[in-house]
Amino acid sequence: MNLIVAVDKNWAIGYKNKLLISIPEDMQFFRETTRNKVVVMGKNTLESLPGGKPLKNRIANIVIALEKDYKVEGATTVYSIEEALKEIEKYNTEDVFVMGGGSIYRQLLPYCDKAYITYVDYAYQADTAIPNLDESDEWEMVSESEEKTYFDVLYYFRTYERIK
Repeated sequence: MNLIVAVDKNWAIGYKNKLLISIPEDMQFFRETTRNKVVVMGKNTLESLPGGKPLKNRIANIVIALEKDYKVEGATTVYSIEEALKEIEKYNTEDVFVMGGGSIYRQLLPYCDKAYITYVDYAYQADTAIPNLDESDEWEMVSESEEKTYFDVLYYFRTYERIK
């Protein structure tokens, strides 16, 4: 399973259920990387998407919600991490991408083997973060793009792999 996320220099990912920054090239990378794949997200992440609707051109949208009566058209709704893992078993794990939010990333990180990180070299005001893979003995960065800029913000596309 894969994780895909944009982080700031403190590995923060969001503030008040919104992304810290929207970089067009990062959005394009996300779309291309997850197109015709399975995406896994929490209810709040789904509701933060345009129109609060599941992503188009995906094999499946799996939404994890705590409320047992929560349903969304065009998505498979599950009600626990255990149920999500069972649902994910139906797919090739290389085609599954965890896309947020913070709690979902933290709970599914142990099941991920690859992480696609857009690293933004700036510290934003944030209320949600994920574990810093640079500080983990379980992960190593295997690739990094050249330095990129969006206005005055520096960022990099990084790929991490779980150390076997």
